[in-house]
Amino acid sequence: MTDGVTDEPAATAAASPASEQIYYSEKYFDEQYEYRHVMLPRELLKHVPKTHLMSEEEWRSLGVQQSLGWVHYMIHEPEPHILLFRRPRSKDEQK
Repeated sequence: MTDGVTDEPAATAAASPASEQIYYSEKYFDEQYEYRHVMLPRELLKHVPKTHLMSEEEWRSLGVQQSLGWVHYMIHEPEPHILLFRRPRSKDEQK
């Protein structure tokens, strides 16, 4: 879908004011994974699926911006607006 004026893609959640309110935690670690949580503004909650973990395409469509390798790995039911991500630590980091 284009905006009809410039043939550029139409605006998505990434350009919305709600996506500007996304909070990214500091990273935290265990021996195997690097973790972070992302807190969405409540108005984006209606776009978060309740039945499955989100693919990278799905969470990016909400405006979440992270480097490659992050996986949405758990749903925290009491607070579904908080997305939990992890990615494997490199071999050098695993100790």
